[in-house]
Amino acid sequence: MSDTKTADAPGFLANARAEFERAMQRNIKGLNYFASPAPAVGPTPKDVILSRGTMQVYHYHPMVEDVYRIPLLLVMATTNRGYIFDLAKGGSFVEFLLKQGYDVYMLDWEAPRADEKNLGFEDYVFDFLPSAVAAVQAESGEHDVNICGYCFGGVLSLLYASLHPDGPLNALATFTTPVDFSEMKMFSAWSDPRFFDVDRMVDTFGNVPAEMLYMSFDMLRPASNLAGRLRLMDNLWNDEFVTAFRRMDRWSSDVIPLAGRYFQQTTRKLMWENALMKGSMEVGGRPVDYGNIKVPYLHVAALHDHIVPTAASAPLVGMIGSEDKQEIVLKGGHVSLVAGANAVRRLWPQLDQWYQERSV
Repeated sequence: MSDTKTADAPGFLANARAEFERAMQRNIKGLNYFASPAPAVGPTPKDVILSRGTMQVYHYHPMVEDVYRIPLLLVMATTNRGYIFDLAKGGSFVEFLLKQGYDVYMLDWEAPRADEKNLGFEDYVFDFLPSAVAAVQAESGEHDVNICGYCFGGVLSLLYASLHPDGPLNALATFTTPVDFSEMKMFSAWSDPRFFDVDRMVDTFGNVPAEMLYMSFDMLRPASNLAGRLRLMDNLWNDEFVTAFRRMDRWSSDVIPLAGRYFQQTTRKLMWENALMKGSMEVGGRPVDYGNIKVPYLHVAALHDHIVPTAASAPLVGMIGSEDKQEIVLKGGHVSLVAGANAVRRLWPQLDQWYQERSV
């Protein structure tokens, strides 16, 4: 027995030293975590080609000589910053697209000013999106434009496509984009008209505060924040893990206020009336019909999406009028579908292949 203990001693001591060193690194890195600024995001060089109010349109610098003729416009959700597409060098969706030969643009959003509280769907669908498309046409010198919309950026992209059927749109992809809002169960419960006075909220605040929106998203998975912090504490010794965590944490908490009237319309028309699903949606007095969309269409859903469950987007492809249309359901969550190692392996290559075939 004593011989066994002697033989095991070096291994035991080595393991103990490694664990001690890891614990020391966690303590040191923990102090650095709170003392140092968050890592930079959005490293890919770009130019602002249009800036007006809450709207920003970027053009990213090409990375290869031969690019596809048709430019690609990314449309970000109205509640979050677009740098989720460009978190870090080597882990950037924008960088990936540029290296694959796309001419990449992005429609991003800033917080609406107090005097922009009356912005509504009409402004986004008949002003902001057409202006962004026109800016892309002018910058690229091309008539046709491909669009790719994320979450509510996908909703706005679909509304634009359906209400501009003769526009310059060549192909449209959206991901994690809802159409049946009755299937967004938690949001439906929180916005129940018996208890939620949306008019009073907007009258009180004007624009809906970012803090309220952040809490709404956070409460969808109340234990995830704590679980994430525990994983962080356990991996504070790992610089790569900590940097990636901080970038994602910065983005998830960087929520943008919503224009008051736009929030009212979203609550009344989409959450309460489920107007898109029922076919009763109107924007600026014009009826919305997804059957008007005849261009190639792709929707990508995330199997474990806690914000837009797959049931909320499942009817979407069937409503589109195009013959070239499909839906792909991939493993991942609402954010991990588009950013991180999961996105690099799954979503990015599929979008690349789909757009390649429709960009020549």
